[in-house]
Amino acid sequence: MPVPWEALIPFGLLTAMFGTAGTLLNASYKGQNLGKPPRYHVDNWDEMMMRRDERLTGHRRGQRDDPVPPTEFATNSAWNTEQTRQ
Repeated sequence: MPVPWEALIPFGLLTAMFGTAGTLLNASYKGQNLGKPPRYHVDNWDEMMMRRDERLTGHRRGQRDDPVPPTEFATNSAWNTEQTRQ
C-alpha cells in the first residue's frame, strides 16, 4: 500500500503550529507567575495569603524570606481602605 507523502506536509505543519502555540501559552503563564506554575484549586485561605503577599512584595506570587516586613506594611491593610458608616 503506497504512503501518501503529500499528506505529511500538512500534518507536520499542524503538529508544529500546535506545539508552538502550546509552548508560547505555557511561557506566558509562567511569565505572569514569576516562573512558577499556575495555581489550581485556590480556596479562601490561598486568596487571603495571595493578597497578603501582594501587599508585602507587590506581586501575587512573590514571597519574602526575611522575617521583617517593610515599614509600609504596617499601614497597608485592607481594613484601612474600607469606609466606616456613621
